[in-house]
Amino acid sequence: MTQPRCLLTIGWICNAPCHRPIRPSISYPDQRLRARCGGFFCESWPDLDSTRRGSTNGVNTVYLYRCFTPFFRFAFLRVPAVTDSDSDSHSVNEFPIAPPAPRKHRGAVTNLQGRYEVDQREAVDDGWLSAPEDDEPKVLRTQVFEERAKTILTRNASPDIPFSVSLNPYRGCEHGCIYCFARPTHAYLGLSPGLDFESRIYAKINAPELLERELSKKSYVPEPIALGVNTDAWQPVERDLRLTRRVIEVLSERQHPFAAITKSSLIERDLDLLAPMAARGQFMAAITITTLDAEIARTLEPRAATPSRRLRAIRTLSEAGIPVGVSIAPVIPFVTEPDMERVLEACAEAGASNASYIVLRLPWEVAPLFKDWLTAHFPDRADRVMSRVRDMRGGKDYDSSFSTRMKGEGLWADLLKQRFHKAVRRLGLNRRDRGILDMSHFRPVDVPRADKPAHDDPQLNLF
Repeated sequence: MTQPRCLLTIGWICNAPCHRPIRPSISYPDQRLRARCGGFFCESWPDLDSTRRGSTNGVNTVYLYRCFTPFFRFAFLRVPAVTDSDSDSHSVNEFPIAPPAPRKHRGAVTNLQGRYEVDQREAVDDGWLSAPEDDEPKVLRTQVFEERAKTILTRNASPDIPFSVSLNPYRGCEHGCIYCFARPTHAYLGLSPGLDFESRIYAKINAPELLERELSKKSYVPEPIALGVNTDAWQPVERDLRLTRRVIEVLSERQHPFAAITKSSLIERDLDLLAPMAARGQFMAAITITTLDAEIARTLEPRAATPSRRLRAIRTLSEAGIPVGVSIAPVIPFVTEPDMERVLEACAEAGASNASYIVLRLPWEVAPLFKDWLTAHFPDRADRVMSRVRDMRGGKDYDSSFSTRMKGEGLWADLLKQRFHKAVRRLGLNRRDRGILDMSHFRPVDVPRADKPAHDDPQLNLF
């Protein structure tokens, strides 16, 4: 007789402190069953009695398991046997769980586990609970953790990025943009690139001191610093922590040039520092605007400034004499892509002098998170969007090749490129080069030298 494969159909009755039925997490090809109960994982039951009833060919056999363990008072478990020939069609996925409802003011729909986690969990609907997310809080509040970083400047040698040094005062971003390419970095912390990325923020409280120390090194060679590339430097927590402002104060004091990109109108708070630096050719800014549709922006970038508010920030920066550009990133087919020309027109009218765009990127965990978001908010076009994304990525969800990861490849990517350049020429954008930031005024930190003892004093002074 072929070895039956156990598949859980009726859950156990739990005697653990949580007093809730168990949801199965995985099926095994033998009598070792694994279940989840209030955060405890129990498997390899030692006191498991089984009685087989039914036919002897294993197809219609039903196993009744009776379990006595410290976690369970008394339970009967009905498990149908499935032969190996049917194992492909009978799996836990046969009982798919209903997709969770989107949370208000949050981008990610789920808290997907990171790629470095050893234990992976998959929820299934066993009929015991009407709502699979009943045990999760309805309102997910942002938590901010202090971090003392060891270094503050990050260097890269990517040929498709216009900077080689960047500075990020925060890990994670409360803006919650579902498409953010930085989401996978939270997996390094053992956290989820999903909801954790936008609700568990790490603030590098010693960022200004680390920057001061870096600029004081004799070996330091000044080059433009890109501020807030991974996570937004002016995200909501900055209003209270003011880490970004303190970093700018260090750069301003040393007259060190830098560029910044943001979706936040909070950048206007620091005009008193940014405008003088821009006048000396030491600062330029870019505002990211993906769409002018406030409703789409609310689901796409739930805690970022509204599109109209970002346009006002462009106007404010431009009137203050700061070179400002617009970044249409990312361009999402059939969601934000139809709005591209309108975004360029509105930004040119507001005072933007340069424009750029990036096609939707879905590295690592961003791909499943974005698909869940599409299913929740745009179920009518989810398949169509992903089909077009694959057309521009060589048949894959994402291609990390330097030559194509920013603009895509293929017919649709070429058409998008033509649309962008035609609109840019018509609106008079990108007519002048963004310019090279002036490095000549950089003032390194002066480290005072120790006083030498007088020649007529033979005694050295230890202090």
